[in-house]
Amino acid sequence: MASEKSVWDSNIVFILAMIGSAVGLGNIWRFPNVLYSNGGGSFMIPYIVSLFLLGISFVLVEYAVGFKFKTSLSKIFFTIKSGLEPVAWFIIFVVFLITTYYVCVVGWDLIYVVLSFTKAWGSNPDLFFTNDVLHASDSLSGIFTIVPWVFISVLAIWVAAWSIIQKDLNAGIGKVSKILLPILLIIVIIIVAFSLTLSGASIGYTQIFTPDWGALTNLNVWLAAFGQIVFSLSLGMSIALTYASYLPESAKLTNNALIVAFSNSGFEVFNAIGIFSILGFMTLTSGIPFNELVTEGTGLAFVVFPKAFNIMGSWASVIGPLFFLCILFAGITSVMALLEVVCFSISEKFNYSRKKSATVVCVVGFCISCLFTTSAGSLLLGIFDAFLNNFALLFGVLLECIIFGWIYNFDKLVEVLNNHSTIQMDPFWKIIIKYILPICIFGLWAQGVYNTILTGDSVSHMVMLALTVVLIVVPIIFTLLPAKNENYYKPIEDD
Repeated sequence: MASEKSVWDSNIVFILAMIGSAVGLGNIWRFPNVLYSNGGGSFMIPYIVSLFLLGISFVLVEYAVGFKFKTSLSKIFFTIKSGLEPVAWFIIFVVFLITTYYVCVVGWDLIYVVLSFTKAWGSNPDLFFTNDVLHASDSLSGIFTIVPWVFISVLAIWVAAWSIIQKDLNAGIGKVSKILLPILLIIVIIIVAFSLTLSGASIGYTQIFTPDWGALTNLNVWLAAFGQIVFSLSLGMSIALTYASYLPESAKLTNNALIVAFSNSGFEVFNAIGIFSILGFMTLTSGIPFNELVTEGTGLAFVVFPKAFNIMGSWASVIGPLFFLCILFAGITSVMALLEVVCFSISEKFNYSRKKSATVVCVVGFCISCLFTTSAGSLLLGIFDAFLNNFALLFGVLLECIIFGWIYNFDKLVEVLNNHSTIQMDPFWKIIIKYILPICIFGLWAQGVYNTILTGDSVSHMVMLALTVVLIVVPIIFTLLPAKNENYYKPIEDD
């Protein structure tokens, strides 16, 4: 198997790939809204605490596990205890389903890269996005109507993703990370530098530095901070675990984890300065209150920002394409990482070559993504996103905490990190993983499940029920399928 022998060319390639996996759509359009809605500048305190106490702690667990076992998530869980293999396939399948609609959003952005050169969205970007781009329907009956341009753009992203991950680790993911990450950084620097020159920019960026100290006593603010760290660092998706399994023995695990975490958070904050500055400019120019402009997700990227570009003048023909290219590159690097998790486990169990596993995963993934290229696509995407992120993904993180903290001998992970790091782990880390982290994740999960069920209608509840059944059945099927790799069921030497 090609995957088993894959090793990163260098530590810098691993770091770039990890940063690329972390820097995604959530950094660009989720963080500014979470920051603004939860106390502005004061939110940085729970955010930093969550980063150190919870985010980095869990990333280190994934690094240690991946580095120690040097195999796929499904094989690792089977090795720890054979009955845990369905849990691994549950997590892998959640990651796969998230990828199928994530690709669709990146596809929307690809359309906007082209549109941005001429500001083809016109004077009403909201209506244009809903009617002209998505052809959105409020009914599931729209599932039978394919939207041609969305279909083509999603196909293009899947083909691009396949062409990257089917190659050798370094020739594919490694090479693309070395190219896209520096370009992405340059683009963000240009956008932020330009945004700070706009009139009214201070109306926006001062929001970051204007704290609401009363928010610090609000439990929901702390949960929001932890939630942002979970999504921003892709906790529980086994990306860090998979990438760490390709590290050479000379790697410094804790050092790498800190570099990646700080780079990711630095990108979030720096990017937010640019986002807020442009929104401040729009508030001054259009008279729309700042709080009405700050939103998250597709509304910010495909509605609010096109409105800002409409009143920006000639510079919009430069900044607009750069903004959407930024989202495109961040999206592609994240898609690569998500697919690698799925492909590695499939190639490991069924003895597929890297190319074969990539082809199978991408073809099946594209078929599922076709659901989101229909008129009902945006409706389904919203339901999938709410359910998978608020329920399934957090549930997977909780299970991983229990498995690595309680079922597996956690002291072995501490030993791995301390033997391969210049920074030694404090015994308090064990308490975090075994007690503090599960409690925090459970609180976030309970809140997410409650809100998802409470805000859902009959259609969303029906789709969520179907997803629940699929998330139970598919992992069981993959567990019961006999492994074609004769070494899959052999125990890994665990000193």
